[in-house]
Amino acid sequence: MRNIRNSSLIVYSIMFLFLLIGCNSANQTETKEVDSSKTQDHVSGDAFETKVLRYSGTAGQVSFWELAEDLGYLEPLKLEWTGNSTSGPENIQATVTGNIDFGGAFNGAIVKLVEAGAPITALIGYYGSDDQTWNGYYVLDDSPIKGAKDLIGKQIGVNTLGAHHEFAIVEYLRREGLTKEEVNEVSLVVIPPANGEQSLRSGQLDATTLGGVIKEKALERGGIHPLFKDTDLFGSFTAGSLVFRDDFIKNNPNTVAKFVEGMAKAIEWARETPVEDVRERMKSIIEKRSRNEDTELVQYWKSVGIEGQGGLILESEFQVWIEWLEEDGFLDPGKLSVEDIYTNEFNPYNN
Repeated sequence: MRNIRNSSLIVYSIMFLFLLIGCNSANQTETKEVDSSKTQDHVSGDAFETKVLRYSGTAGQVSFWELAEDLGYLEPLKLEWTGNSTSGPENIQATVTGNIDFGGAFNGAIVKLVEAGAPITALIGYYGSDDQTWNGYYVLDDSPIKGAKDLIGKQIGVNTLGAHHEFAIVEYLRREGLTKEEVNEVSLVVIPPANGEQSLRSGQLDATTLGGVIKEKALERGGIHPLFKDTDLFGSFTAGSLVFRDDFIKNNPNTVAKFVEGMAKAIEWARETPVEDVRERMKSIIEKRSRNEDTELVQYWKSVGIEGQGGLILESEFQVWIEWLEEDGFLDPGKLSVEDIYTNEFNPYNN
């Protein structure tokens, strides 16, 4: 448990050490240039540089890349599950060090990692918030916490430090008029998302982050309400993107293009398909992968939560965090531009 500012500094320092290890061991290129001139309609099965992509999953839930594979949109590519994780920064570290081939994280965390020297590029959005799917910062109905000032000296549960929830909490506190010193008196406690509700109800936490299907299940039990939501601060937005290492993109352009194309189609399939049909498909995917998981959470899935068509990345979705980090002193003004961080060149919805 640490105050907000100190926790960010420590997390980013650890990330940077991982990045140095990964960069040195992988001999990676720093270029952001990509070649997507070959459309997948003209690429034969033998032209894909690699046909197996390693990734980290989430227990009891289905990602859009897993959905894409099940729908046949990735063929002839195959996904190889390496285990589960609950942290975006952890996923990106594993991507940089070569333990997995792609990983996803909050866009603000991606900005910071690129600034630290990570040779990665964001290629497609994979999660976000809208009027049906959003992250809330919850307290008990009988809690004395009624506003931002009441959080001073209190503990808030988050899944990881230096990512989506820390940024949202700090933004909320600032907008509500707390000084830097007061913001630093609000403590963040790292806790697995599945344990946040229990820790709140038992009094171990004063507030906790709840999102997605876990939030819906908690609300069904009642007795809690959101102090604020991330959509209160930012409206509907894509919050996180998938990244690949630059050397992987350079060496496997056809594979990467096919992956992004397939995932983009899966996002739109989920957006256009009746919710009950999407849930049934996700349930069948969980059952088929045989990882001893509960399918109960799937019934609470509501929407894709992604702003851009097919996961297209909008410039504003990175620019806002560049400016946020510059203002907070984590990033030198003018050091990074959005062109250093992402590309939509592989996405078939990029007009």
